[in-house]
Amino acid sequence: MMKNGLAAYKIYRALSYGVSPLIRLHLRWRRFRGLEHLQRWPERLGHPSQPRQPGPLVWFHAVSLGEGMIAIPVIKHCIQKMPHLNILLTITTLSAFEVLRKRLPSEIILQFSPVDTPASISYFLHYWKPNAIVLMESELWPNLIMDASKNGITLALLNARISEKSFNIWSGSVLLPLISLMFSKFSLIVPLSTEQGVRFQLLQAPPYIINFSGDLKYVIGDIGVDESSRKSIDNLRLQLSHKQVWMASSIHRGEEEIILGVHTVLMHLQPNIVTIIVPRHPQHGREIAKKLEREGHNVVLRSQHERFTPETNIYVVDTLGELRQLYTLTPIAVIGGSFVPGLSGHNISEAAAAGCAILTGRHVGHFSHMVLEMQQSNPLSVLQVSGRVELENSLIELFTNTTLLETRRRAAKEAFCMLSSDIVANIWSLLNFHIFSRSFTETKPH
Repeated sequence: MMKNGLAAYKIYRALSYGVSPLIRLHLRWRRFRGLEHLQRWPERLGHPSQPRQPGPLVWFHAVSLGEGMIAIPVIKHCIQKMPHLNILLTITTLSAFEVLRKRLPSEIILQFSPVDTPASISYFLHYWKPNAIVLMESELWPNLIMDASKNGITLALLNARISEKSFNIWSGSVLLPLISLMFSKFSLIVPLSTEQGVRFQLLQAPPYIINFSGDLKYVIGDIGVDESSRKSIDNLRLQLSHKQVWMASSIHRGEEEIILGVHTVLMHLQPNIVTIIVPRHPQHGREIAKKLEREGHNVVLRSQHERFTPETNIYVVDTLGELRQLYTLTPIAVIGGSFVPGLSGHNISEAAAAGCAILTGRHVGHFSHMVLEMQQSNPLSVLQVSGRVELENSLIELFTNTTLLETRRRAAKEAFCMLSSDIVANIWSLLNFHIFSRSFTETKPH
């Protein structure tokens, strides 16, 4: 198996080397289209834009905003325990960069992640010289992992998950040797659920490196919400204080028709209602607002900073990084990415933390473990509905039955509190034992 894995890796490395000029051209094309940072896109080729400070350094790597957010509580805990530790956080998406650069603590170095070509990874590792690398969720890149191992850098994978589709591909005879070889280079894998842990074992990750701590999505916190954002949320809360409010968050294309159909029905029953729609992508929000305005609806778009009029009944959020605060404005949260086949759900824990009554569709993908955990903790914490009609009926019941609404809100909050306790402390213990104690013995944790 190891021999076959090395052969597969040599093929991957040769291919990634061969396509490097095309990847560079692709990055320039993405920059032209506004998908890469205009000035900092060379970071994607491993070229740094900030100095490397002396002392031990841990590199945390996330793809987008969601993965970056779950890394932050762990990073803060590491800094608290080891104040002299340098932390480098890399992300891939421009949208995540724009949110995180304004809100991260100043001591955390933020860079774009290098693409997985031999030269980019080599440049990056040679410059930053990380003592340890902590990858978030499913960032498994062969050149990064193999080069890190060759350079004696310890590797961890936190909140580790493998989708069913990826598992089916990776467990085939062609890729399994390579995947098995990559997993053998890790010192710690922390799956986000027992089911995920089984998948890693079936892909031949060494059993002794697999440890459990709980899902880090339960501990996403506020990351430096600035004063203007706080005032804006408080102002919005005031405008909504005499309204019946519900929110549909992380809505994907194809789901807005369901949400707007439900909104129309609720308007006939509750004229004082306001529906807050938070699409997954801001551009989608602007498209929804334009469409509704053409149809004669009174819509307020968050980025325009407009005030409500008495006729306003739809509020469309086309900004990023505010979801956690927005949940505090509504007693009811409908979590999108779950009403159309092929989608895979979204994080429900932030709504639970805010004490919302939570509804979601059936297509929750790798968030099924979170829905199940919440329901096992308290059966009333999450309500799954099959489609528009069930969603309508459930919302009508919540709006007309105050006792039921408060019971579901309390159930969600209690389930969240139970499931979120001690996760970061457990992660720290695992990192300290499996990673830090091996990576830099000269730095003593407090």
